[in-house]
Parts: sequence; structure tokens; C-alpha cells
Amino acid sequence: MSNFRQVDRRTGFLLPPSVDEWLPQRHLARFVVEVIEGLDLRAFIGSYRGSGSASYHPEMLLGVLVYGYATGVFSSRKLERATYDSVAFRFIAANDHPDHDTIATFRRRFLKEIEELFVKVLLLAREMGVLSLGTVALDGTKIHANASRHSALSYEHAGKLEAQLKAEAADKADVPDGMSIPEELARREERLKKLAEARAKVEARANERFVREQAEYQAKLAAREAKAKASGKKPGGKPPAPPTAGPGRNDQINLTDEDSRIMPVAGGGFEQCYNAQAVVAADSLLVVAAGVVQAANDKQQLEPMLGELAALPADLGKPQTMLGDNGYFSAGNVTACAAADIAPLLAPGRTPHHPSLDERFATAPPAPKHPTPLEAMLHCLATPEGKKLYAQRKHIPEPVFGIIKSVLGFRQFLLRGLDKVRGEWSLVTMAWNVKRIFALDTRKTA
Repeated sequence: MSNFRQVDRRTGFLLPPSVDEWLPQRHLARFVVEVIEGLDLRAFIGSYRGSGSASYHPEMLLGVLVYGYATGVFSSRKLERATYDSVAFRFIAANDHPDHDTIATFRRRFLKEIEELFVKVLLLAREMGVLSLGTVALDGTKIHANASRHSALSYEHAGKLEAQLKAEAADKADVPDGMSIPEELARREERLKKLAEARAKVEARANERFVREQAEYQAKLAAREAKAKASGKKPGGKPPAPPTAGPGRNDQINLTDEDSRIMPVAGGGFEQCYNAQAVVAADSLLVVAAGVVQAANDKQQLEPMLGELAALPADLGKPQTMLGDNGYFSAGNVTACAAADIAPLLAPGRTPHHPSLDERFATAPPAPKHPTPLEAMLHCLATPEGKKLYAQRKHIPEPVFGIIKSVLGFRQFLLRGLDKVRGEWSLVTMAWNVKRIFALDTRKTA
């Protein structure tokens, strides 16, 4: 004879239920609420006028966002639905149900304030004893923009479309039946206006690039002349080529998100992306600095991230070693790390996957006398200790990016524009940090 528990959905509660009883004591949703209750939200609260109908409290809306980004729910419509369907979201929202428009507006409105909370969460991690800035690793990952690469328009194609529309507007000899000439002319004038704006933006970008490349060209010429003067010989090799002024025929702008760029992605191909950067602490896998750039190359991103680390509060401590792959290697970056009093370990080239026994157990070369920062780093990488330390690099930022993109599913920004994307990346990394702190604290108290 079967013996099942009774399924009863109709009997009422004898006492009013409490949302505090809906979750176990050790639950991420409870931890998110506790963390946000401990943060200073006066910048959020002070921006409300206090008139009109009562607003949802910023503490609750921020909790819904952070828990959503920590568990893979990013869309404002899905977050609204979760306040009905998910016990954890109902607990954070105190059994309230903010609509998706309220959630989306709150996210856009308080991006700068959310960026400032990123550091507050790091201070909390330090206070809880789960964050140590000893060895850190820097890496970048391409994240899709909220725009299709098919919406990109090249400078040459924009010119062709502009000429075509002008010719069609001037030719009124053969008008199809049912076509309203005034409406069609107005539509074409609007398209011509947008094409002209797009071409102007591409030209402005080209002018900025030319100024930058011209300065680099002059610096290379000066270095070449100085080398020739010091040696008394004509320097070998071809002289640097001067930059070309004006936009190229393939220079592009995306009509949906003009700040995004076409970038190569893992697995081959090109997509409309941003380059998200993160500095990750080795001991805890917490993100201690984050940023978003428009350049696909990582080489120019190390110094800005050093600036982000320098801006952290002194209470967090200071990194001692910076690990980075070959994409960050340059003599200038090594010197910049040394100037910041951080020992760099940047791969000067690609490491083979299966080195021979002789290479793996080779004796370390003698240390150079009075080495430059680059020579000191190369010697360190040749020692067993340096090799062992650098080998940790792939185990530090890669799992963080892997979990954020593959487990949580954050592969595309929801917001558009560089400033908003930077704010959303701060929200993503802050939510990751909150989730990671919870896991580390649970492990300590287990």
C-alpha cells in the first residue's frame, strides 16, 4: 500500500507566515541582505525627493540586483518575475514585487553609486579575513555589447549610401503607385542626417587616432636619432612609417552602440564587444580592480589597472606581485610595475604546453648585476620559484571569468555606452565578490 505525504494547497495558515522563516540561516540571499544593510546608502536615499507616492527602498532594489547578478538573473523582466517565483527573491524583496521598469531605471540611475560600493565590499572582505593582496593576476575577456556586428557601418559604405539616397531624392521621374513623395523625402532626409552624423564620428575618431599615432611616430624618430648620435652609426632597419591622416575605408561605427568595437573572440571570428579587465587576488579569487576598455589589445591596459590598484584604500594592503600573460608584456609595463613597487611576472612569449625534462628542470641562470626591471623579471621567470609562481596565473583570473560567463551566463552587457557598461561590469564583479565572500566565510565556519 502506498504511503505519501498529503498535498494540501487550500488549508490556510493558523498564524501569519513570516518571510524570515522561508530560507535556511546559511543562505546567499540572507548574506546579500546583511551585506547591503551594512553599506552606506545615503547617496542613494538622498537622491529621492520624498514627495509623491512611496518609493521602493534602495536597499531592497539593490539587494534584488546583486542577488540576481550573483545567481545568473540579469534581465529586469526576469528579476520582476523572480520576485513571484523564487523564495530567495521574495525574501530579499520582503514579499514585494517591483516592476521591471522600476528595476531597470534604478540600475541605470545609480551606476556611479554602485561603482563606489565595489570598494566597500572589498573592505568588508578584508574585515572578515578572507582578502589578502599578496599575489594578484590581471587578465581581460571580451564580452559582447548589446549590439549586433551587422549594425556596424563602414566609412566607405556610408559614403555610398549617402550618394545613393541623394540621387534617389533628386530623381522623381518614375514614382511607384501608392508612394507619398513628401513622406519618402522626409524619410530619406532623416537617413541622410544619420549617415552624416555617423561619418562625422568616424572622422573624429580618425583625427584622435592620427594625433596619438603622430606622437608615437615622433617619439620613435627621436629615439632612433638619439641611438644614431650615441653610436655614431646609421641605425639599421627601416625607419618608422608616418601615420596616415583621415579615416580609412574600413573604419566602422556601430549604429546601435557607437562605443562598442569589432573585436576578435575566442574560437575565431569577430563580434561587437567590449574588453573587460579584472585584477584578481590569488588567495581568494576576489576581483580587487575592474575596468572596461574599447581596445581589443591588452598591452595598454596594465598601467590604468595599476592606477586602480593605487586608488584602493590603504586598509586593503598593497599587492606584492602582479601576474600577466604575454598580452601585457612590454618593457614599459615592466618598468611601470617596478615604479609602483609591485614585482611583475609578465610572460615574454608563449609558453609551450609540453616542455622537455631539460627545460622543466634546467638550472637557474646566475642573477645579473645591477639589472634593469626587465632583466630582473626575466631572471625571476627563469628560476624554479618564478616558474612555480607564474604557473598560478591560469588558475586565478580564468576561473572567475569562466564562472561569470559560462556558469552565471553573463556573456553580453545589457546596457549601452562605455560609461554604463563600466558601471554594469562593476555590478557584475561586485556581485561575484559578494557570492565569493559568502562561500569563503561558509568554508571558514564549517
